[in-house]
Amino acid sequence: MLKPTVGPIIGHTTTNHARIFVRGQAQNSAPVFAGVRYRQSGHEQWLNSVFARLTYLQDMSDVIVLNNLAADTEYEYQAGWFSTQSTEHTADSLQELPLKWPPELYRLRTRSGAAGTPQAYFVGSCRYLRMTAGIPSAPQQGDRIFASMAQLAEQADPPVSAVLMTGDQIYADDLNFFAPDREYQQILAKYHAAFSQPHISRLMANVSTYMILDDHEIKDNWPDKKSSTDEVLYKNAITAYELYQASHSPAFELLDDGRISRIPNHYWYQFADGDIEWFVTDSRTRRNLSADDRRMLDLEQEHALCQWLINSPARVKLVVTSVMFFPDAKHDGNDAWAGFPGQRLRLLEFIRSHRLKNVIFVSGDIHASLTSRLTHSEDPDFEVHTIVSSPLCNTKLLPYASQSSFILDRPLARNTAGEYRQELTGKVISQDNFAHLIIDAERIQVNYHDRDGKLLQSTDINLR
Repeated sequence: MLKPTVGPIIGHTTTNHARIFVRGQAQNSAPVFAGVRYRQSGHEQWLNSVFARLTYLQDMSDVIVLNNLAADTEYEYQAGWFSTQSTEHTADSLQELPLKWPPELYRLRTRSGAAGTPQAYFVGSCRYLRMTAGIPSAPQQGDRIFASMAQLAEQADPPVSAVLMTGDQIYADDLNFFAPDREYQQILAKYHAAFSQPHISRLMANVSTYMILDDHEIKDNWPDKKSSTDEVLYKNAITAYELYQASHSPAFELLDDGRISRIPNHYWYQFADGDIEWFVTDSRTRRNLSADDRRMLDLEQEHALCQWLINSPARVKLVVTSVMFFPDAKHDGNDAWAGFPGQRLRLLEFIRSHRLKNVIFVSGDIHASLTSRLTHSEDPDFEVHTIVSSPLCNTKLLPYASQSSFILDRPLARNTAGEYRQELTGKVISQDNFAHLIIDAERIQVNYHDRDGKLLQSTDINLR
């Protein structure tokens, strides 16, 4: 067996199952399979091996599901791929092959269903990996920060449950001025390069990773800048996105036979971690830009979000939106929630009228990081926070945002019931960084680290 050409990537993980993305390589017309074997850490006996046939249709990749796992348990696993001469192999016959597995040993931990357990997460977005003629020109720059994240993950207490990548994991349009990528193979090459660098590979092979797209997976400010010739671009970009980002997420349904569905109904999804829950929105592909009904989230998604907000028993509810919920930017703000004020106010009024507590909006996009707080002039019980983390790796072609980039001197929104007033709860960070969230019984500690792992700022959000 050979080491995966991309992966393994641990995706959605619950108390009893985990999804692992693996990519191999075509071998002319010979059948190609990927495999994962696993065991509880500290045990010598492998529990099981799971295989999947790889095809061109999925760019020689697949997501292997490990089922019937024990809750709150650390497993170790190996992953690889191989080709055979026989076209008649079955699931049983593959088990009998004398395979020599790649020596790399990875670890995953299943979720705990217990309430009150402290949890930790990484959050980041906007990882620029410039490609020139299909080759990353400085891959070590785009990969550097993941070495710090992987090192921190190995030492962290409580353990890091998951990495949330909240958008712009690739820049399909990084040479947008003269040679944007539009062809399917060009976009796939971006994913191959971005996800196979050594440090991000180490991180994603050992920590569950959840992703959602933003505009640069398709085109800058999508769909506002969509042109009449972009239908093929969108099809190519979204097919690649489904393979490399969505396939190992909860957006793909787990079927009764233990496999996952091939087609998602939508890209937004939810997942739980004890009494902490996440709702990851799709704030790009379901937008309505018509003047009479502007929507960041389509009707189905808004309804699902609101139902989750009021029905979920979670103690902390984190809502991921790839673009910033608040505060508003002074320039180009219409691409974010500032351009959809009606729906934003509707969501805020929903949270306020139902007296929901500990709702946190998590986002990226702006090439700066910050924490901020929203209150209401006539309702002392209302409080919502936002955590923004961006970028993981910037480029000299794109500026960092600063405090002066945001509108902070007037209410975010107002209606007859009063004003929604905003304030920063820490400094605006204008350099490459990632956020390390630690959630315990009393607070969310938001620690921002630079690309070398140095702590830049720590802010507490008190839970109610």
